[in-house]
This record gives sequence, structure tokens and C-alpha cells, in this order.
Amino acid sequence: MKPAELRELTLEELAAKSADLRREFFNAKVRLATGQLENTAKLRAFRRDIARVETILHEKRGATK
Repeated sequence: MKPAELRELTLEELAAKSADLRREFFNAKVRLATGQLENTAKLRAFRRDIARVETILHEKRGATK
């Protein structure tokens, strides 16, 4: 997921994207704990995607104030 794509989204869409990514990250952590996750690199990718979304959310909220 590229930052340029995320910057085109609205605040509501970004918040929903963040919630979805957090949910997927949690599910991946559960799968890791139960030994069902094959690709552990997904955890790192989820963390980075969440950080990207949160950073852009913070930028947009700061710009509107």
C-alpha cells in the first residue's frame, strides 16, 4: 500500500482502513500463536501499513484544524 494511494482517501476511509488493518494484524498474531501462520513477514507488513495509515490520518487531521 503506497502513501500516495492513502493520501487520496478521506478521513473516514482512512479510519476504516486502520480498523481493518488492526483487525487483520490481530488475527495474524492469533494464527502465529496457534502455529497456523506460515508467512511471519506479514506481521511486519501489517505494522508498517498501520503506521502509514495512522501517519497520514494525523497529517490530515492536523491540516484541517
